Amino acid sequence: MKYPRVIVFDGVCNLCNSSVQWVLKYDKNARFSFASLQGEFGQNLLKQNALDPKTFHSFILLEGDQLYTQSTAALRVAKKMSFPFFLLYPFILVPKFIRDTIYDYIANNRYKWFGKTESCMIPDPAVQQRFIP
Repeated sequence: MKYPRVIVFDGVCNLCNSSVQWVLKYDKNARFSFASLQGEFGQNLLKQNALDPKTFHSFILLEGDQLYTQSTAALRVAKKMSFPFFLLYPFILVPKFIRDTIYDYIANNRYKWFGKTESCMIPDPAVQQRFIP
């Protein structure tokens, strides 16, 4: 099955899970589907793109056949959200190395600051069809 836009996230990261909940709340047109990095879809995507699952610490936005990571992925998600969130997209003009340095700092500390769970979140039945195993 082909999914137009998939957010692939760290399923045990509390910050990542909160981010998914945020997208679910504000993605009124259900533009995004979701998959955890730990799941079959996420693991296959990492392998297909030669990304090491042991060291990879970004979420992924898959739009069609195009793969985005780090700050670019986050800003492209914001772009598809409703007002006022799409107003974050102009930060794409900030050089990528600056954006990704900030992104990496947060990603490298996310477990320490926000914690992690023992297992991936179980989606609410109302949105379960948007989650890819």
